[in-house]
Amino acid sequence: MKHIIGAGIAGLAAALAMAPEPVTLITSGTLDHGAASLWSQGGIAAAIGADDSPALHSADTIAAGDGLCDPDAVSRIIAQGPAVIEALRRLGVAFDEGLGLEAAHTRRRIVHVRDRTGLAITQALATAVRAASHVRVIERTIVRDLHAPNGVVAGLWIDRDDTPSYLPSDAVLIATGGIGALYRHSSNPAGANGSGLAGAARAGAVLRDLEFIQFHPTGLDTGLTPMPLISEAVRGEGARLIDETGARFTDELAPRDAVSRAVFHHLGLHHSVLLDATGISDFAARFPTIDAACKASGIDPAVQPIPVRPVAHYHMGGIAVDAAGRTSIGRLFAAGEAACTGLHGANRLASNSLLEAFVTGQDAGRAMTMVTAAPDHIWPRAAEPRSDDTSLVSDLVSRHLGVLRDHAGLAIMIARLLPLAGGSDAALIALMTAVCAIDRTESRGAHCRTDHAAPSAQALHSSITMRQALSRAATLIDTSIHVGRAA
Repeated sequence: MKHIIGAGIAGLAAALAMAPEPVTLITSGTLDHGAASLWSQGGIAAAIGADDSPALHSADTIAAGDGLCDPDAVSRIIAQGPAVIEALRRLGVAFDEGLGLEAAHTRRRIVHVRDRTGLAITQALATAVRAASHVRVIERTIVRDLHAPNGVVAGLWIDRDDTPSYLPSDAVLIATGGIGALYRHSSNPAGANGSGLAGAARAGAVLRDLEFIQFHPTGLDTGLTPMPLISEAVRGEGARLIDETGARFTDELAPRDAVSRAVFHHLGLHHSVLLDATGISDFAARFPTIDAACKASGIDPAVQPIPVRPVAHYHMGGIAVDAAGRTSIGRLFAAGEAACTGLHGANRLASNSLLEAFVTGQDAGRAMTMVTAAPDHIWPRAAEPRSDDTSLVSDLVSRHLGVLRDHAGLAIMIARLLPLAGGSDAALIALMTAVCAIDRTESRGAHCRTDHAAPSAQALHSSITMRQALSRAATLIDTSIHVGRAA
């Protein structure tokens, strides 16, 4: 049997693509609740406009990626945009008429279902999966770890109703989403805690570009957790970022990293930051989810500016994969936000994530059908227990791995996380990310170092394994101790 971990768009698309081969899809929530894909508001980017083309869409993607996009991955994924929209329409997704505009796009190419696009797509895929006889769905089940003797995946440990068990597997796809739930201010559901990345890391997989974490510049700043987003589509329709004086202080349609830094800086100067959408007619009809979230917090967007702040939103880094979703570990695949495909580079272009999730999930699912049955193997011992508590990790990540970073803060974070990394998924991934961030002594895309403000002359990817990260963390701590003694 082959297994897919995660029931967002990537996991669901992979499951459908594997027909008629049997596959088991495992989710910690249900097909209707828990995946980050369900929360996506803005839309899915595709070059379907009369004045648009995949080449223009690719150029915008590469420009936003700040030197780290893989041109082949960009071309391959972006070219499939129009076909993906048609495939989703056939599955029952009723897209709105007209195309939206979002930051750093030079054309209107955002295909949407009001402000509930992720929900509409995920529900359509989930309906198809429920009807697919080749897919077995296991809900409310946590995957604790992978068993990968000699660098080849052979099975996985699961926990269902507090009952642990082991499932042998011919191949595994990780489609568990990102790491946003490690932050205090996050747009992600609780399940986006890096567990899939941690399992791959313990199995020995190479992870790439972990330090690139995108902050959405306009989270609804009313104290809610997770923090609802005020979609970029609202700015695309003319909303302005202002402060308490009514003054506009940045270009709302600049790339997300630039807008997030501008908002963060303005907040740091003790200004309020507000998104003024009062000039958008029929706001409630055009953005019903956002309107409802605002009104639940006592704000009417039709007549009041909306308080906003940057919020952890999307992970450009992840498990390194090739064009078929294959990782550096045999029989292990990854897709969607959990994977680092090369599409986003250092800074994701808005609304490319749903397209990537569908395309890479589908491609990985097809590739998994080509994997032959695994030979018999010795069943492993039970998985080691790990803490699910993310409170300490969340404090450190939010303070030192946010919109702005520096060596001193990252060094503190590494020293505190290293003792915890063996017993916590969150601590392990936060540690690995901090090591990549401290070693990237430049500012590029979503990675901004206050002590290294300029970009390097050459754009280079980072890649790391768990063993390398633990060794590097120990060296950094040892060096810091010796420097401290010398001082």
